[in-house]
Amino acid sequence: MNIRQNIEDIKNNLPENVKLVAVSKTRSNEDILGAYSFGCKIFGENKVKELVKKHEELPKDIEWHFIGHLQTNKVKYIAPFVHLIHSIDSLKLLKEINREGLKNKRVISCLLQFYIANEETKFGLSLEKARQILNSEEFVLMQNVKISGVMGMATFTEDTEKIISEFRILKAIFNTLKNEYFYSSEHFCEISMGMSNDFQVALNEGSTIVRIGSKIFET
Repeated sequence: MNIRQNIEDIKNNLPENVKLVAVSKTRSNEDILGAYSFGCKIFGENKVKELVKKHEELPKDIEWHFIGHLQTNKVKYIAPFVHLIHSIDSLKLLKEINREGLKNKRVISCLLQFYIANEETKFGLSLEKARQILNSEEFVLMQNVKISGVMGMATFTEDTEKIISEFRILKAIFNTLKNEYFYSSEHFCEISMGMSNDFQVALNEGSTIVRIGSKIFET
């Protein structure tokens, strides 16, 4: 089994409308270029410094996604090029992204991250908090961010029913926000859920973006 075969196996199981984000954190440029040569063009990183370095060194047609917890003081380093930030968990962070988007003359696409798992190590909003953000005057006035959907991480467990339940919570949140705030917005269309251990379950529950690392790079 090699990276090429791993990618082919995964893509053969993905519906056409689902994006594959190859999670390349801690992976070498050589590994990333291998996946790139076999058709992966979207890569996800969770550390700003590592993402900036790889963006500088690797092909410029790569679409970089930031998938980790993002500190406001680090936004400026990725604002010039990041394609999608998956991890919006506060109005403060969104305001900083909007500020840096304006400086770079860009509209930066973002996903609202929701806390759906029973694990203290994970970050995310509640539906109530998301409504507070979307109802705020600060958000209404933002012109350099675009909310493209939602993201969540299920509990790391072998209990498939628990994972299904958590993904269904995220899908329900997406539907609620779509109806209440983004009914006429075509860009609000993404549900980022599913990683190497649970992406098949996520696909069954409506995921449009899967974030897969070990199943691609571990040969």
